[in-house]
Amino acid sequence: MFVSLPSRDKAAVRWATPLLFAALWLAFLWSATRPQEAHGNLLMDWGALSDGLDTPLNWANSLRDGSALRLFTALFLHADWAHLLGNLVFLLIFGLPAERTMGPWRFLVLFLLGGAVSNLAAVLAIGVPDRVIIGASGAVSAVIGAYLALFPNAKLGVVLPLGLFLQFVKAPASLLIGIWALLQVIFAYIGPAFGAVAWSAHIAGFLFGVVFALFVRAAIARRLRKRQGY
Repeated sequence: MFVSLPSRDKAAVRWATPLLFAALWLAFLWSATRPQEAHGNLLMDWGALSDGLDTPLNWANSLRDGSALRLFTALFLHADWAHLLGNLVFLLIFGLPAERTMGPWRFLVLFLLGGAVSNLAAVLAIGVPDRVIIGASGAVSAVIGAYLALFPNAKLGVVLPLGLFLQFVKAPASLLIGIWALLQVIFAYIGPAFGAVAWSAHIAGFLFGVVFALFVRAAIARRLRKRQGY
């Protein structure tokens, strides 16, 4: 549990979230402007392949030739604008407050390592040869999980259609994120985009984010006390 204390110190600059935002955006613009054949080769060369890490021998080969790094590079590749924009919006909503609390370097570790773990989970869960896994959804799910662990009593704004008007209301973050997490589990077995979206990556990323935030909670508390002069 973290308590916000008043301070005369200037708020720390949050650079990790904007940096990731820009990197994801620029990577998409670069890949989208490639010729069709080159774009397809880019996804195959830098996306995570579902049959590449299923045995210890394949793991050893991937570590030896560096292809295991595709678990990280796949985070910066997206299929289309909708895929990218959805991740960017959630990154800003949950990433900025999470980074402010845990600090930029821990946040970068959360995003990159959480994304790699989520991609690995998708690789192991899908098991279809030559299925390419791309996108930052798993990493963003890790950020959402960390946000829930850091701010369990927070509230999020939601716009609801009430009759002819749109009403802005606040709802507990735990409720909204809980519903979202439940939908990821359901959609992993049945639902929209079944088989086309790596729902297992979302679930793994979310769980990783929760565990990561709880694991570094003591270090975060020390950081906050230091910032406040305690």
